[in-house]
Amino acid sequence: MASFSPRYLLLNCIALLAVLLVTPLAWADDRDKANDLLRDATITFNEFVADPNMGWFRDNVKDARAVVIAPQVLKLGFIFGGSGGNAVVLAKDKQTGEWGYPAFYTAGAVTAGLQIGGELTDVIMMVMTESGMNALLSSKFQLGADASIAAGPVGTGSQVATVDILQFSRAKGIYGGLTLEGAVITPREDLNAAFYGRIVDPVDILIRHTVTNPLADRLRAAVAKATLSRPVLH
Repeated sequence: MASFSPRYLLLNCIALLAVLLVTPLAWADDRDKANDLLRDATITFNEFVADPNMGWFRDNVKDARAVVIAPQVLKLGFIFGGSGGNAVVLAKDKQTGEWGYPAFYTAGAVTAGLQIGGELTDVIMMVMTESGMNALLSSKFQLGADASIAAGPVGTGSQVATVDILQFSRAKGIYGGLTLEGAVITPREDLNAAFYGRIVDPVDILIRHTVTNPLADRLRAAVAKATLSRPVLH
């Protein structure tokens, strides 16, 4: 039978205690980050809906399979540029038409070219196809490679090509400009776990609906209200 010295046992007990103490603290910090992102996503979505230049978005968001809301995507550059940020994703149930609870993601891209300065942009993406949804549910995918993406039209009555994902962006009153084509989208496992209190993946959240959190109800209500069928005015 193996024997262990008191020093060995003490060190292992200390290590276990450290894990037990640090994990709740880390989850609490991640919960705060998730709640802050959720609050910012709600503000961003409501601003898009209220924007008079976002008529096409407002009229057609009801047809989206899912919405990806990324408040304050940061674009930086000096010779080599990059863009990235965190995002909240809500998906619509195909049977009931109800909007489910959010999954948290991150996006990042690197581009070459002469770029100087920085820009913060709010981005919303509408996932329009089954292929787009399948990409979103994977462990990682690249916009433009694993799912086609195009800039969404500004204004009303505009025509748009058939793509998997439409991107809309706003930066200090400037529409368009930033493109996330080439960005790699991955789930934020840390934020998802902290927000729902257990390890959970995007399929569980967006498709199976195995977890809920009432802190997301304000955003869900905002999206549901915006996606109600609008009456045709004569």
